Amino acid sequence: MAYIGVQPRLGNFQACDAITASATTTFNLLVGGVAIFPQTAQHCLVSLNGVLQAPISSYTISGSTIVFASALTSADSIDFITILGDTLDLGTPSDSTVTTAKLNTALLTGATDIGAAIADADLFLVDDGAGGTLRKTAASRIKTYVGGGITEADLWRLSADTSAGGYITSNWERADTDGQNHLGTGMSESSGVFTFPSTGYYLIMAMGNLKFTGGAHDQADFTIYSTENNADYARAAIANGSSATSNYHESTATTFLFDVTDTSNHKLKFYSNGNWTLRGNTSQNQTHVTFIRLGDT
Repeated sequence: MAYIGVQPRLGNFQACDAITASATTTFNLLVGGVAIFPQTAQHCLVSLNGVLQAPISSYTISGSTIVFASALTSADSIDFITILGDTLDLGTPSDSTVTTAKLNTALLTGATDIGAAIADADLFLVDDGAGGTLRKTAASRIKTYVGGGITEADLWRLSADTSAGGYITSNWERADTDGQNHLGTGMSESSGVFTFPSTGYYLIMAMGNLKFTGGAHDQADFTIYSTENNADYARAAIANGSSATSNYHESTATTFLFDVTDTSNHKLKFYSNGNWTLRGNTSQNQTHVTFIRLGDT
């Protein structure tokens, strides 16, 4: 609340600076050289010549001065004047004296549970820069800092049967039937080259659905090729298959963990060889590739 005049110095016991008596009734009250304003005479303990004085009858308080009922002399001794403060307030507590039990349970004491899942708008207290300054931050900032789980997941498939024999540059589409969708921005593809939406560690899982047409024991592969300079591609992972008879069907799978630190230079494409066909369908996943971002690089 606001006060007219000097705000009470509540419960803040203070010893006034020493006062040398002289032939007068009025003396200034100072604490550490700064004027102090007791609320009333009853808020002071005054010792004169070794005897405690009675408020009002022996002295009164006027602003930041004490006024004795009779003039003193230089032979008198003002032993001490202690300002008691207002008994309705505790003043400033000493260091490390306030315990959790003394705080209202509505404060951040841990006495009550939040009772619900943490929301982005919920606030936490943090030591800002480990410098001893306590500040608040929203849960949304913490989630961004530590990572909010998987932020990118995408699945691409061949939309039609595609002949083997080189890099697969056509018939790629994002799976979008039967409730399938992607998480985040998703991968982008151009002429068989896949570009990542952001840096990070990506798990790539490739599945080749093969149909052999060239006779028994015809070996084939489904291969992941990666580049780190957007020019030179190297074989990163391979899945092999072979047929027992013509028109034989087989599935091969391989995985690759790619540390993508530069989305302009770190890219992927897929390769196949042999006298066979990669099966594809626009309504279901046959030959397909899954991309999952696991975390920051």
